[in-house]
Amino acid sequence: MRATASLRDFGQSLWLDNITRDLLNNGTLEHYINDLSITGLTSNPTIFDHAVKNSTAYDAAILEGLRNGKAGAPLFFDLALQDITRAADLFRAAHDRTNGIDGWVSLEVPPSLAHDATSTLAAAKVLFARAARPNVFIKIPGTQEGVSAIEEAIFAGVPINVTLLFSAQHYLAAAEAYLRGIERRIAAGLNPVVESVASVFISRWDVAVANQVPEHLRGQLGIAVAGRAYKSYRSLLCSPRWQRAYNFGAHAQRLLWASTGTKDPKLPDTHYVKALTAPFTVNTMPDATLLAFADHGEVSDGMSSEQSSAEDVIRQFSESGIDVDALGTDLQNEGAKAFVKSWTELMDIITAKGAELARVG
Repeated sequence: MRATASLRDFGQSLWLDNITRDLLNNGTLEHYINDLSITGLTSNPTIFDHAVKNSTAYDAAILEGLRNGKAGAPLFFDLALQDITRAADLFRAAHDRTNGIDGWVSLEVPPSLAHDATSTLAAAKVLFARAARPNVFIKIPGTQEGVSAIEEAIFAGVPINVTLLFSAQHYLAAAEAYLRGIERRIAAGLNPVVESVASVFISRWDVAVANQVPEHLRGQLGIAVAGRAYKSYRSLLCSPRWQRAYNFGAHAQRLLWASTGTKDPKLPDTHYVKALTAPFTVNTMPDATLLAFADHGEVSDGMSSEQSSAEDVIRQFSESGIDVDALGTDLQNEGAKAFVKSWTELMDIITAKGAELARVG
């Protein structure tokens, strides 16, 4: 049995952190689903930027959009929704089989709205309606303003993937927003089943502190932060407040490990996947990590909800001069800025491609 199938059987969902029209057209995504146990995928502006920049698969659609008077963000979302809905249809079987727990595809609101709750909520509603699929998550960053939009989106019945979470504190803020949205639906007599995941980014922690700490701590900070978040996750799911929501039929918001590709060449290529084995969670990984894990990955005994060792590791980083709490804030801010940069580059590449295609076409 492949390691990917073993991980699935352990209780962790494997999602692909990528989407391109080529993956859809050449059957690669179907291969990942049928042979590598992939049951969902995520996207972000960086992924789409690379997809459009490095492929001619979007050229015809870009040219058609231009001829129909589309440009910029409206044209991009036409392109993205074509991919997202095709992928959602491929994962619909997993979605139906798990009663809506799995089989999700994610599309992000414009990153430029990260600090605008009102516009974020409006964009989330529009994108979910346009997708017209029950298994499409709308991604909202877990910034302070994003947390407000998350609660309102859940109350409005829009499934949400909360992105750009970097710490247990970030996770708990997102989880509280989700729960408040569900509780408001219960109080209003609405169906409490509105799915969500909370995406905690892992490898960027270790990139940020590379070469600043002793060698024995290399590649350990992201895992320790994940351990702290996992403990908070399991504790919250067992709380009386959540038990009451369960009694009304609500589903738990699942914890998702994001950014689990190994960026440090000194670490094994499956470093984070093995360490983050945990039931009731999702691991979303890039193609290279997925293929490496399928080829030679090992499934560990799983993370403990106690995670006392995580606190010991974090203490060692603190003693090495790393302010972990401040770094988590910095990483979220930097992540939001990076997505805005990718969004700007994506708009530029669509404009440039459109101009070139119009010139030669």
